[in-house]
Amino acid sequence: MILLQSHSRFLLQTLLNRLRDIEKGVELDYHWVEFDDIRYHVQVSMKNPHLVLLSLSLPTPPPETDFPGGLPSGAVEAVKVAYAGVVQILDPPRDGFNLTLKLNFSKFPPNEDRRQALLVKIASVREIVLGAPLRALLKHLATKTISSDMDQLVALVHRPNESFFVIPRVDKVIVVFPMRFKDSIDTVLATSFLQEFVQARRTAGLNNAPPCLWSSSPPLELNKAPVEALSANAGFVSFVIFPRHVEGRKLDRTVSSLSTFHAYVSYHVKCSEGFMHTRMRRRVESLIEAWDRAKPDVEESKDLASNRSFKRLSLKEAHANYHS
Repeated sequence: MILLQSHSRFLLQTLLNRLRDIEKGVELDYHWVEFDDIRYHVQVSMKNPHLVLLSLSLPTPPPETDFPGGLPSGAVEAVKVAYAGVVQILDPPRDGFNLTLKLNFSKFPPNEDRRQALLVKIASVREIVLGAPLRALLKHLATKTISSDMDQLVALVHRPNESFFVIPRVDKVIVVFPMRFKDSIDTVLATSFLQEFVQARRTAGLNNAPPCLWSSSPPLELNKAPVEALSANAGFVSFVIFPRHVEGRKLDRTVSSLSTFHAYVSYHVKCSEGFMHTRMRRRVESLIEAWDRAKPDVEESKDLASNRSFKRLSLKEAHANYHS
């Protein structure tokens, strides 16, 4: 199975092209939308070719989430830590966006590898912003400290008007995803995929992975969740994160995997649907070929009919042939 990259490939390529052609002084004004209704806007003026304005619009949060100032809790601090020295947060952001960053290319490191790593991190702004509350809770687990949300149900936005839930404990963090799909075929495929996903976790080679459970009804940890937030037509997926899963660099990978889990499932559902459509088209094509081979040769039949000749017989010849 393919793990999705946390950064925006189009944003990364846009920044790379701009950095390469910075001396040309070309204006940029790009708008685009990516999965989970994340909208981006990149703008560069000819007056300041070293400055790039990057605006980000987040999914509409459901009422059970904490979205102070239009951003998830701790998002501003996470952005400052991740992009210290090269990025400035504009307050207020551009109209229609939750966050606007000013990038200064003149302050980028001269080393090519470090510059590339910084660009990838900037292209991962979605994960840094939306994953800030989750990262904070997992950091408490890694350092074995007690957070203010201990044993409480925390709702985090990840799709328009949809949230997933985090229940922090002293020795573990439970993450529950209500899985929703609009298309009925996607719902059936996703349910089957998630059940196989849970079974695959039980294989010997994945003993160190976080425990994973699937259920058609809400788990007991969501007893205090709003009823409208539990309308999941593809069931509920629960992950149990232990301190060993967030040690050192594992923290970034865990946050990234959890932040993109619904998109990961949607991607594989669409791939499965496309694969089945391809197989069905190939099967239909093979049946049509077999049908064409079974048809008689129309041209040959026409030639045989055209080569036939008939002789008009007289009454005497016809009477003789009849008695012969």
